[in-house]
Amino acid sequence: MSAATSRRLLCGWGRAGASAADVARPEDPTGVVAALGAARSAGRVAIARGLGRAYGDAAQCGGGTVLDCTGLDGMLSADLEAGRVRVGAGTSLADLLATVVPAGWFLPVTPGTAAVTIGGALAADVHGKNHHRDGSFGGFVERVSLAGPDGVRVYDPTEAPDAFFATVGGMGLTGVVTEVTLRLQRIETALMAVETRRAADIDECMALLSAEDAHVPYSVAWVDGVARGGRLGRAVVTLGRHATLGELPAAACATPLERHGRRRLPVPFAPPVNLVGPGVVAAFNEAYFRRAPRARTSLETIDGYFYPLDALADWNRLYGPRGFTQYQFVVPLDAADVVRRVLEHLQQRHKTPTLVVLKRFGVASRAPLSFPMPGWTAAIDLATGNPGLAAALDELDELVAAAGGRVYLAKDGRLRPDLVAAMYPRLDQWRATRAKLDPDGLFASDLARRLHLTGPDGPKRRRG
Repeated sequence: MSAATSRRLLCGWGRAGASAADVARPEDPTGVVAALGAARSAGRVAIARGLGRAYGDAAQCGGGTVLDCTGLDGMLSADLEAGRVRVGAGTSLADLLATVVPAGWFLPVTPGTAAVTIGGALAADVHGKNHHRDGSFGGFVERVSLAGPDGVRVYDPTEAPDAFFATVGGMGLTGVVTEVTLRLQRIETALMAVETRRAADIDECMALLSAEDAHVPYSVAWVDGVARGGRLGRAVVTLGRHATLGELPAAACATPLERHGRRRLPVPFAPPVNLVGPGVVAAFNEAYFRRAPRARTSLETIDGYFYPLDALADWNRLYGPRGFTQYQFVVPLDAADVVRRVLEHLQQRHKTPTLVVLKRFGVASRAPLSFPMPGWTAAIDLATGNPGLAAALDELDELVAAAGGRVYLAKDGRLRPDLVAAMYPRLDQWRATRAKLDPDGLFASDLARRLHLTGPDGPKRRRG
């Protein structure tokens, strides 16, 4: 029996570009199969959705069926001696951490929020501060269970590499992930040893990351997107590793794996205007940079280092009713100058980045639609509703594509479809495998239709 559906208006974390769909919330794989069968019988397309942290329209399906997969949660089996878990795809990273950290394990790869489901992390092949050393999330997945309207099939990277890697980073367009078997990383403590340094400009920032990435597992830079001239791209760089028992203060040695969470402060309502305008951003950036130490090593909590924004629940509301977009791109290492040109371009067009984060990527995944590639990636938050923003970002798309780079599909809500094949040169390979996994064209999303991901004609089923 399929789960009951209700009509809902859905949007991404950027709170823009909403569309209405019938939403079902199955609680087990059988319910997923039934809901997909019902959608197929009705001639409708469908897509899975987790906790709604894709910034754009990847987890929307206007006029179709959206499967809320948060009911597929929980630990299904665990070998905490070997560091291997089998979990429901609707399990959040936060819930998984609550179980494995006290046992001495951590996620092998984590994005900047723990409010992401395991299935969503796989579908977007998320990356973290350790990509330069360890790669992306899919590299630590051993098996995935994938549901379609005719049942559930299990794939792994050895026996079924085409299907497996089409699903990793495949944005939910190969089927609904119901279970994932994941390898974990051993830790001695629940604290991080973090070295913080200031960089005077973007060149010093990138030189510092390049030099230190060979020595530290985690690195990231907060970049001032407002500073101009000789201070362009000044930054605060944090280099991290999991602290050892010997580095803990005596008071913490008795409970080294105790996770010190933080109280989450809510944004209780959506303000009628954007509260993070240019003046606020400039003042914050000046204060943040000056308060950062020129060089310091300290112990920080896992949550404080990996998930600083999770301390403010629903922070996306601060952008007001028009929301925001995150422009995340990657360019090859030999195109590092593009990062500077992007910052200059936004300043010349009076588009104020509210947040800029810079990292260095390592080896690319075998997955055709995986975003990371060896190079530099910057994630830039920008309030929408600013006249001329769309044109400015279109120009950046051209710059990034010409440099051999790409835009992250999990963050996108406005890319032009004609640039996708250039940014993702293995797109046709992915399409061929996806067509075998979904011969009826059941799986589609607003993202897929907008970018013609499944082919120039898109899905051949009706939307509602």
